[in-house]
Amino acid sequence: MIRSPAVAGRFYPADPGELAQQIDQFCARPEGSPATSPTGAAQAHAAAKRRVIACVVPHAGYMYSGHVAGAVYSAVEIPSRLILLGPRHYPDGQPMAPMSMISEGSFATPFGNASIDSALAVELATACPLLRDDPIAHQREHSLEVQLPFLQRLARDFTFAPIVLVTDRYSSMETLGDAIAMVVAAHSEPVLVIASTDMNHYEDDTITREKDARAIERILALDPRGLYDVVRSEGISMCGYAATVAMLIAAVKLGARSAELIRYATSGDINGERDRVVGYAGIILR
Repeated sequence: MIRSPAVAGRFYPADPGELAQQIDQFCARPEGSPATSPTGAAQAHAAAKRRVIACVVPHAGYMYSGHVAGAVYSAVEIPSRLILLGPRHYPDGQPMAPMSMISEGSFATPFGNASIDSALAVELATACPLLRDDPIAHQREHSLEVQLPFLQRLARDFTFAPIVLVTDRYSSMETLGDAIAMVVAAHSEPVLVIASTDMNHYEDDTITREKDARAIERILALDPRGLYDVVRSEGISMCGYAATVAMLIAAVKLGARSAELIRYATSGDINGERDRVVGYAGIILR
């Protein structure tokens, strides 16, 4: 099957030339430019591409979060095999499936088709019994789709396993994270794990930055349980927290020893509206 684009022309340009130009602008970062944290501090950022185990990227419209995603993707080596994790925003598909994947076919974008890694998908489904093959759950979902043009523009030759999550149970996230770690560890070539999430939603800029700082602190500490607890106890509306928790569990088991905030922003930085914003964080784990 070929999964058609759901948000081309809305979240990102449908015209390939315009899309390429926009991504190139997002990924062209002057050497030594700072990454702004939620609290306003600048962090150093090396220009050389780095091999990483996993990363966190946002998935809003490119106008708002493309510069954050571009800062991450331009900073890392993108291998030929990827696992994409994101939230499931819509209730389509199997209602009881906490985790939905597609195990064959491709996702179409304005740049062409991005192929699903069927072998990798089957390995993940075997290792994690909670995974269900459910293309309908992916039909309207944008959290993974918006990553693909960046990856196609910067890597071109890659395959990926797409997974969206609707679960709020830590035990389920742990099961998936353990399965990802086991599958990735069994491969001799690198497999990059990408967690797609936006941060706090629709509160004022000051509150959002405070809440996001607490969530980002747990990610940088490589603390999946801490992230789960702080999101739920402090009402942080981080839509892809389950994907990020699963990614953190996998990354730690795969040997991650450090995490770095590459860029942080809110939608208010773009449109100047500070009363009702969404936060965006780009983070790498090594």
